[in-house]
Order: sequence, then structure tokens, then C-alpha cells
Amino acid sequence: MRSVVSFSAPGVVEIVEEDEPALRASEVRVRTLYSGISAGTELTSYRGSSPHLSKHWDLDRRLFVEGAEELSYPVLNLGYEEVGEIVEVGADADRALLGKRVWGTWGHRTTAELDAEFAAARLLDVDADPRIGMFSHIGAVALNAVLDADVHVGETVAVFGLGVPGQLVAQLARLNGARVIAVEGIAARRELATALGADLVLDVAAGSAAETIRDLTDDRGADVAIEITGNVRALHEAIRAVAYNSRVVVAGFSVGDAVGLRLGEEFHHNRVQLVSSQISGVGAGIAHRWDRYRLWSTAIALAESGRLDVLSLISHQVPYRDAADAYRMLDERPGEALQVVLDFTEQDSSEQRGRA
Repeated sequence: MRSVVSFSAPGVVEIVEEDEPALRASEVRVRTLYSGISAGTELTSYRGSSPHLSKHWDLDRRLFVEGAEELSYPVLNLGYEEVGEIVEVGADADRALLGKRVWGTWGHRTTAELDAEFAAARLLDVDADPRIGMFSHIGAVALNAVLDADVHVGETVAVFGLGVPGQLVAQLARLNGARVIAVEGIAARRELATALGADLVLDVAAGSAAETIRDLTDDRGADVAIEITGNVRALHEAIRAVAYNSRVVVAGFSVGDAVGLRLGEEFHHNRVQLVSSQISGVGAGIAHRWDRYRLWSTAIALAESGRLDVLSLISHQVPYRDAADAYRMLDERPGEALQVVLDFTEQDSSEQRGRA
């Protein structure tokens, strides 16, 4: 048996038990060490606001259509920030994989079965803090946004939102040679971004960020803005902040109607280009060189080398059985947390059994 974090209804988190399937010859079994909670995407399912709960994503037509919703409660496929240890290998898998740590996305569950070749391509450096492995996917989201922004040395990048992906975006944009001006309403996140190298961090409550950014750029505006909050009012301010004929990368997961987004104003008059950044793919101009695996592995390599600081983003590490309290905190008191980690290392002895 294994334990799985589940949403049984909006706002209701439970730990459920399920049978472990027999391991196929080409698979390995991974015991989860740590799993990170996404405070954006996962909370839409926790709150019941995700479009996947009310509509069906038709992958062939790439349209949301009414009826036959894609997700329904209980929601079990939660989480995409995992790292674990290989504890069992199938008959055809390389036994040298036993004991190796692997990064990937398999959800908030105590164990998972992975294709052996898939796992072998995602091994974490033996000297790395295992929690680095949690940041493969969210790091790829941030990296994809920076690639979509097409940042050049010497440019000014405005980053709207300093949650986990925004903190990563700010660091990556600086690695690209940009001056980073970040915008955030939570003081602790502003302080962290400053410590991690952001050139200037603005408080949302201090007045118009767009006007301040124009003051700081001789009235030109930012060369590019990356909106990664999912808040449409932040998107509107990002549009106001960029220079004429410039772009705004929309990387946040917005749900519901876009109240506060006034496209007849700066968007129309300044010929602003909106670019959607989403982890299902990469921009057409680089698709011949980049794919999702390269995004994931690059994020991990940057973190392993220390060029991308991910461990400083961890604000809470809690036993996975306390997941309900963790989601409640993120939902009701978001200012208290950044990256919340579910710790699976303190598992029952039955779950920690060795496997031959």
C-alpha cells in the first residue's frame, strides 16, 4: 500500500491509501523523499476554481469545451515537484539504479513507478541536497518564461510577482545579463528577492509600479515584462510598464474573468505584444533546439551548480500527513509561506521496507 494526498472536495484534503501495482520489467519504483506544493496551480483545484473542474480540455482540438470535465473530486493527481530514491528495479532494468535519487513529477504520494530509462535520465548529483530535485518542473516554468521573453544583455526586465516561479524568473533574467526590477506586495518576498540579487524591488502598495519603472528608464519603460502571478490587475500594470513595441510574457495561471484588464489603454496605444508562456511547449523560434526535457534538466543543472538558488525559497517543510494544514495556510495566509515542502522521509516502517 502507498499513501496519496487527495482533495476529496473543495478545501478538503485527505490522505488516502491505494495498492501499489506490480512492477513491470522495464520500470523502477521510487520512494518519495520530498514533494513541493505549487501555490498557484494546485490551489485552483483546492479552491474548486480550476477550469479543468468545469470544462474538458480537448487535446486534439486544443480547446476547452463544455461538459465532461477533465477533473472531478476526489482529485488524486496532485503535485509536480518531486524527488525520490529508487528502491526497486524491474527484471530488465539496470540494478545499478538502486539507491539513486531521481527528480521528476509523479505527485504527492509515498511511492511511484517510473520507466527505467526515464528515471536514468533524471538522476540527481550524489552531492546535491535532495530537495534541489523538487525544482525541475517549476524551474522549467520559470526558464521557459525567460526564454519567451528573449532577454538581451543590458535590458531592463520587470518581473511581476515574487512567488516561487517569480523568484526563479528574477534570478534567471539576471543570469541573462538583465537589470531586474521586481514588483511584489509581500515584504518578505521583496526582501528575499533583494538578497538573491534583484536590482530593485517595488512594493505594489507604494503606487503605480509602471510609472516608477518609466521614471527609472528615462520614460522608455521596461524592455520586457514577465507577469507570473496569475493576477489580471498585475498583467494590466505589466502592460503599462513596458516600452513602445515591446512584449509582456504572460506566465501566470489566471482563472476566471479578466476584470481589471483594459486593453483599450496602453496595450492598444503602445502596440504591446502579449506572449503566452506555458510549460506544454516552447516558443516556435527555439523549438528545434529546446524541449521540455532540456528545460527540466537545465533548471536542475543550474541549481546543482549553485547558479540558481532554489533552497532559499523553501519556507516550510512539514510531514506529508500534515498536508491539510499546509494547503490551508497557503490558501488563507499566503504571506506566511513561499515554497512549502511535504516531507516523506518520516514514513511508517512498513512504507520504508527495503525492496530487492
